[in-house]
Amino acid sequence: MTHARLRHVLRMTVVAAVAAIAATACGGSESAPTQLTKPADTTVVVVPAAPGLLTHLGQGVVPERYSAELWVRGTTAYTTTWGNRAGVRGNAVKIWDVSANQPRLVDSMIVANATTTGDVQVSDDGSIMLVAIESSPNGGVAIYSMANPRAPQLITRTTGGELQYGVHTAELARVNGVLYAFCAIDPVNGVPARLVVLDLSTPSAPRTVWSQQMGSPTIHDVFVRDGLLFTAEWNDGVRIWDIGAQGGSVAAPRALGRVRTVGGQAHNVWWVHDPVTQAKRYILVGQEGPGAIGSSSAGDIHVVDISTLTAPVEVAVYSVTGAGTHNFSVDESQGFAYAAYYNGGVRVLDVRGDLGSCLATQKTADGRCDLTKMQRERATYLGTGGVPVFVWGVHWSASGLFASDMLNGLWRAAPATR
Repeated sequence: MTHARLRHVLRMTVVAAVAAIAATACGGSESAPTQLTKPADTTVVVVPAAPGLLTHLGQGVVPERYSAELWVRGTTAYTTTWGNRAGVRGNAVKIWDVSANQPRLVDSMIVANATTTGDVQVSDDGSIMLVAIESSPNGGVAIYSMANPRAPQLITRTTGGELQYGVHTAELARVNGVLYAFCAIDPVNGVPARLVVLDLSTPSAPRTVWSQQMGSPTIHDVFVRDGLLFTAEWNDGVRIWDIGAQGGSVAAPRALGRVRTVGGQAHNVWWVHDPVTQAKRYILVGQEGPGAIGSSSAGDIHVVDISTLTAPVEVAVYSVTGAGTHNFSVDESQGFAYAAYYNGGVRVLDVRGDLGSCLATQKTADGRCDLTKMQRERATYLGTGGVPVFVWGVHWSASGLFASDMLNGLWRAAPATR
């Protein structure tokens, strides 16, 4: 999504073992706060060169609708569509063959009664696909069989209930062997935003196991990993819940901590796990500020230290003048975060090692580390041919690096390497 020049960073971090100590338990009894032991930092840094450009590989054009969310599994990619573009509703899911550099459109699947198809995700076992649907009173989710990944077959489309107000985002995640859908419900006509969690053990009959009002005024994305749930609650910040790590469950989550990042507008979260250093210290929080399709956007990436789960603290920030972030995806094997930056394309950040310690000259006025001044920006991507972009989402997987552009469709680029 953005342009950049190559730099080489050599990092070696010796990390202390991560220990979790039980937090305040339910029912009033108390114990020591939950902790993630902060690793000792012995990082050695070779000053990198200026950031460079990712190599463009191909484009799948979508001219009639605004492209939105993106998911890739194997040689097939799925992009959803948003809002209304010249009278054409965002009621389609595009299916792409990405076995070659040039994405090839296979099908355009129409979702009934949708004005926006939001998140799209294939389950970890490849058996089902979930599509979030906005448009009160016809909101909900659609669940498809993936027996044929290029021709999904509808299993069920929810109607009524709490999901009818519009599912803004929906994430599939498996907790203790059970597959769940975590659905962020839009606030509509005085009905407040909430998170609804569905048990998908029987995909044809989703069952609500937890429903909780949250967000000010809305809840956007969530992130689920290792028995923890992170909820991006706009001006209420990011909250951390135990849903299976240390006594909590999906049906009875236990609130651990909350952080209100600078500027609010907390939109999305990624908990970074580093397989090289074994560190699990930071979450990345995307801030979605105001913007206009095709021309402007605003919002920073905030780095939060969660060494103490009950007391997370913001330690660093990444900002792009004239552009704002939306969604991101992380190649943890390489330690690179790919951030969609709307009119700023794609930005690639080095997120390996210590992000919260920096020189005084690398800090913002309020004391946070500035990732740009720390030379953490590795590369950028702006498509090809000088065409204006408005990148909504980015997806890294073993299949490659892809970006969904509201204006132009599906881009493919070569991932960054160390």
